[in-house]
Amino acid sequence: MKDKLRKQVLNTRFNLTPEQRRNASAEIEARLFGLPEFRAASTVMFYASFQSEVETHHMIRRALAEGKRVVLPRVKGKELELLEIGIFDRDVAPGAWGILEPESGRPAQLKDIELIVLPGAVFDEQGNRIGYGAGFYDKLLPLYKGRTVALAFELQLVSTVPAASHDIPVHKIVTEKRVIDAKTHKS
Repeated sequence: MKDKLRKQVLNTRFNLTPEQRRNASAEIEARLFGLPEFRAASTVMFYASFQSEVETHHMIRRALAEGKRVVLPRVKGKELELLEIGIFDRDVAPGAWGILEPESGRPAQLKDIELIVLPGAVFDEQGNRIGYGAGFYDKLLPLYKGRTVALAFELQLVSTVPAASHDIPVHKIVTEKRVIDAKTHKS
């Protein structure tokens, strides 16, 4: 079920033109940077966007320019290693699956990150998510006590994502059209 849903939504996302993706990503960036929890956070963990994902490279550069500490994940075996970067264009290089990762940086502690901005393939308004299948965030999120915000295009939202009891929903989802406060949608 999850695999079929993931494939369906990703196929639709891949059909966005670069211009549509750029324009929607700019709307998402404006909403993200306007969130009170984002403005208040001094240390934010981002993901470096890849292929048809919401584009985060400009967001990362902007957050650094605004004086935020930025942490990016690097795949290390079956886990994510968290590294704080200083200059995006200098500190990252293609890593696992060709995704940009920190080549170097200061190791970051999960407890010091005030907000995690994360990707995903499919979401519902309750904050449930389907990732890409590797389970990196599924291992990370149970250890994290702070706030989480997922970035997604509106087309990545479905009515219900099949979620197991161990799945951790995100607090908010930011799309090009709205900010979904997932906790207000809990039944």
